[in-house]
Amino acid sequence: MEDNKIAVGLDIGTTKIIAMIGRKNEYDKIEVVGIGKAKSLGVKRGVVSNITQTIQSIQQAVEEAESVSGMKIEDVIVGIAGQHIRSLHHSDYITRNNADEVIDEADIENLVNQVHKLVMLPGEEIIHVLPQEFKVDSQADIKEPIGMYGGRLEANFHVVVGQVSSIRNIGRCVKSAGLDLSDITLEPLASAAAVLSLEEKEAGVALIDIGGGTTDLAIFKDGIIRHTAVIPFGGNVITDDIKEGCSIIEKQAELLKIKFGSAWPGENKETEIVSIPGLRGREPKEITLKNLSKIIHARVQEIIEHVYLEIKNYGHETAKGKLIAGIVLTGGGAQLKHLRQLVEYITGMDARVGFPNEHLAGDSDEALSSPAYATAVGLLMEGLSKEFKEEGVLEEVIEDAGNTQEETPKAQEEVPRPVKKRPFFEKFIESLKDFLDNAE
Repeated sequence: MEDNKIAVGLDIGTTKIIAMIGRKNEYDKIEVVGIGKAKSLGVKRGVVSNITQTIQSIQQAVEEAESVSGMKIEDVIVGIAGQHIRSLHHSDYITRNNADEVIDEADIENLVNQVHKLVMLPGEEIIHVLPQEFKVDSQADIKEPIGMYGGRLEANFHVVVGQVSSIRNIGRCVKSAGLDLSDITLEPLASAAAVLSLEEKEAGVALIDIGGGTTDLAIFKDGIIRHTAVIPFGGNVITDDIKEGCSIIEKQAELLKIKFGSAWPGENKETEIVSIPGLRGREPKEITLKNLSKIIHARVQEIIEHVYLEIKNYGHETAKGKLIAGIVLTGGGAQLKHLRQLVEYITGMDARVGFPNEHLAGDSDEALSSPAYATAVGLLMEGLSKEFKEEGVLEEVIEDAGNTQEETPKAQEEVPRPVKKRPFFEKFIESLKDFLDNAE
């Protein structure tokens, strides 16, 4: 195993695209060697709406990261979000041929593959199949069934589903930007990896990632992902409201939100006024901060209530599902002043802002620990843990994706696969690669 393995996380967001290159240092922390940022022009609410502009933005971010690090980027791990993502719960079981042999990883793989055959709505594809608890014969609530005896293996699954066309469009943009797609992961899962502690996941926590176009939610309990959702509102709708409410241009509205915005209207006095220069010699506009925070408050309240409804649907109010660690806010929108207090007020749950600095090397640039970089850091972590654990399994499978069907399983068999890996992801990426190659 080489120590200088590098990985690249590519966060394709609605407002910005970030390419982050990193490697692990001797303390197992992430050392970011290069970062590139570009304004995202072709993405609306997490979904690619203009292929050409998205490709240009990806290339711009990648070139910047390459020039900072002096490295050439070849493959990337991409995060997906967007309003087309939905999740569902499903139970499935397999009957084992030989109950006298212990359950091994192949049994779990068979069970997971069976879930993959679920019939989805037209145009949808399964992105993640995440096992929750297993049941062996009549013994329930088993977290790790490997090594146990049993004839019937059953499990509850959290299945994340997305629109095939949206996922393929992202794949197309990445490939057209001259990059290889080494993996796809759900953005709330990447953000969760970057900002949540094991204790929080165990106690029960809701991660709310407020991006530009979407707000992503991931709920953990007993260390297991329980619920994911993507809500199609984010920081951009707040900016739009300010633009409309104050009759100013978008650029000014965004600056106002960042510099003077607050989610709590009570704290601004009527006398606090900001003057905004008028366009082309027009009179400057005067806006009271109280008015500004009223506009922000109304929209933020709506976003939080949407998220809180999802948390209640998951079952937070039941004794078994109670989220003891409360809420963690991250993403660019989490930097809004007094947002934490408003979230606590609306939900009655404890809240904190999640920074991704816990996994970064001590001498990292302070700017990287901003909540806005949580997803990019999480994607990088995902890439590095894959690199280290799988030692090239995925790469081999992707190289074989163009070959005949019979050869691919062999390549997978030859490499011992670590426990709890996701072979179905490889198959998904394989089919995506095939599709992209044929679509040239």
